[in-house]
Amino acid sequence: MAALGWLTPRRRSATARSVLAGEAAAEAARKTSVAEDESALLAKAPADADATPPEEPAFPVAGDDRAAAFFDLDNTVMQGAAIFHFGRGLYKRKFFERRELTRFAWQQAWFRLAGVEDPEHMQDARDSALSIVKGHRVSELMSIGEEIYDEYMADRIWPGTRALAQAHLDAGQKVWLVTAAPVETATIIARRLGLTGALGTVAESVDGVYTGRLVGEPLHGPAKAEAVRALAAAEGLDLERCAAYSDSHNDIPMLSLVGHPYAINPDTKLRKHARARDWRLRDYRTGRRAAKVGIPAAAGVGALAGGTAAAVALHRRRR
Repeated sequence: MAALGWLTPRRRSATARSVLAGEAAAEAARKTSVAEDESALLAKAPADADATPPEEPAFPVAGDDRAAAFFDLDNTVMQGAAIFHFGRGLYKRKFFERRELTRFAWQQAWFRLAGVEDPEHMQDARDSALSIVKGHRVSELMSIGEEIYDEYMADRIWPGTRALAQAHLDAGQKVWLVTAAPVETATIIARRLGLTGALGTVAESVDGVYTGRLVGEPLHGPAKAEAVRALAAAEGLDLERCAAYSDSHNDIPMLSLVGHPYAINPDTKLRKHARARDWRLRDYRTGRRAAKVGIPAAAGVGALAGGTAAAVALHRRRR
């Protein structure tokens, strides 16, 4: 199966379209950076310092400006897929018909039950979204996206993952979302969470109007790794000192780039891969769901509770 190719990312060369998508995402992310003042971030103590095992060095390292963190979005930072929630909001505003909403709903239900990304389903959703936004102004979709975030996404953020992101911010490091969702949607979510910015799929626009085409390909799998690599080069980051977080085995190429990979709410393939390579795992799902994937429920629930204070603080910093 094609999906098995992600398990050996260093042997798989990126396609030209992946490189193009990654570079476009990195450029868009740097242009839309929403970083807070670094001095304010450095004034705060790392949120999870007490949770670090005493025999290990503190991580993230406060003041290390050559380190950054990269977070997948769907099912890592947020329950479900951003593009499906965005589709619901567009339907409410009569951007498309009920039959298309039914398809969005089915895809979202499948995603929630399976807990993993299916490239074909995600591609179908992106194709639908591109046809829907074609001819609309970028500024219009950005404004609507703010409303949709409040309506459908704000309550679906995992507090535990937000706490991890906050720890990096408190250490004075930049934190980026890396997602196949449209970069405009991802940027809104990053800003509302107080993160630095977002790497996302770049839709082509001419004079501020969407053409219905992509720049390169969706930011998925190897394209995410290319985006992180391009952004790291532009920002002067040392990837060995960086961290990456994801739930999906599709993101193994991105996770393999950094010195501190984390499996968050991992699917079965990623969990096995992470355990074989001694990567850190975190699970913030319900006890029943955590048990199904073989992660102690207490660990997930405990971490979720422990991250609530940081999540509340992060909420207050939204713009």
